[in-house]
Amino acid sequence: MNHEMQKALLLAANIKDFSQFVQKQQNSSIFNSEKMYQVKLFIEEYKFKIIADELHRINQFDWDGKYTYYLVESFQKGIRTIDEYVQNNYGELFILTGRLYTLKNLINSFE
Repeated sequence: MNHEMQKALLLAANIKDFSQFVQKQQNSSIFNSEKMYQVKLFIEEYKFKIIADELHRINQFDWDGKYTYYLVESFQKGIRTIDEYVQNNYGELFILTGRLYTLKNLINSFE
């Protein structure tokens, strides 16, 4: 397994984990559920689950650079929107900053 495949699989796993984390926190009474719900809507709008599934599927056995970079670019658009929203609502959504940092660094590793 080459390095690029490993990065793509790691990104896919982290996208899934981020989506699941937001889902759990959105149902929690600790955080502003309205703000977390908006993040969940962004995740759905930018099709994070489909992107993660596709990244995993196409890189599980063989490296597909062209499609991987397309998916990473699509994911990057969504993560930018979410990152901006979290920064604008930091008081309520600060818990997401660490995971966003990790996702942005994984994206940057493809550049």
